[in-house]
Amino acid sequence: MNMQSIERSYREARNRYAALGVNTDQVLRNLKKVPVSMHCWQGDDVGGFENMDTALGGGLAVTGNYPGKARTPAELRSDIEMAFSLIPGSTPQTSTRLC
Repeated sequence: MNMQSIERSYREARNRYAALGVNTDQVLRNLKKVPVSMHCWQGDDVGGFENMDTALGGGLAVTGNYPGKARTPAELRSDIEMAFSLIPGSTPQTSTRLC
């Protein structure tokens, strides 16, 4: 998808939302003020990296061995950097304690 296509699609969406009374430019300005937090459990899929071949304990776990799951902390950091590169807005401030 090229920039012209994205801008054309946004203009169309902006017009459709305007017909409903929504100012999308203002909405985007408001969203720039909302911090987004990515917790490390979202990246390692609850399982962690310490005991890769063991099952989870009896607590609450939302996990699923999805294809492409980070297998190491280095892969997780790479996944996080990729996610940040795709999230619009200013460069995120990352913790010095990345999982």
